[in-house]
Amino acid sequence: MFVKICGLTSLEDARAALDAGADLLGFTFYQPSPRYVTPERCAEIVQALRTGAPRSTPHAPRLVGLFVNTRADEVAAVLERCGLDLAQLHGDEGPDVLRALGGRAYKAFRGGGQDHATYAAAGPGAPAFLVDAVVAGKFGGTGKTGDWEGAAALARDYPLLLAGGLTPDNVADAIARVRPWGVDVASGVEATPGRKDHAKVKAFVENAKKSIADC
Repeated sequence: MFVKICGLTSLEDARAALDAGADLLGFTFYQPSPRYVTPERCAEIVQALRTGAPRSTPHAPRLVGLFVNTRADEVAAVLERCGLDLAQLHGDEGPDVLRALGGRAYKAFRGGGQDHATYAAAGPGAPAFLVDAVVAGKFGGTGKTGDWEGAAALARDYPLLLAGGLTPDNVADAIARVRPWGVDVASGVEATPGRKDHAKVKAFVENAKKSIADC
């Protein structure tokens, strides 16, 4: 089970996620979000993570940038500048944007009704796509629980990343019901918007990882 801690804005929170055993770390480049981080700040955090070996993680995490309706060339430039591995496209991007990024991106869907097969772009250490909750006018990070039944149907055919209202308390149940490739959390492990509660981060990762052994 892969675990992504998203919406990181500080080195301290990123290191806490690594120490907890997170597999993917997410940074948000959508300015209206309370979790927005500038490319300059993200690059500083990534540089510190790369030069200082994680204290308890046995593997290098995948670093992900979250973008909303950003041109492919701009996404690629930020990935390069910050030293990120993947882009999570969380807006209304078409499959042409995925193709332009050459396998370094995956699409986030809010709800059903989309042609998921057109967007599926699984690669090493990445999901085919992400499934999030539907909240009008919002592009994720709302804390609202998504459609687990619909996600479970997709998870039978695709390695999907499940998001939307996940917390340390419900992540094991979500995994048992959906059987996703991985789980993604932002607001569910926060002390305040944009700042992580390190105890919640640790509990979330532990409960997600343990749930596989219990299934």
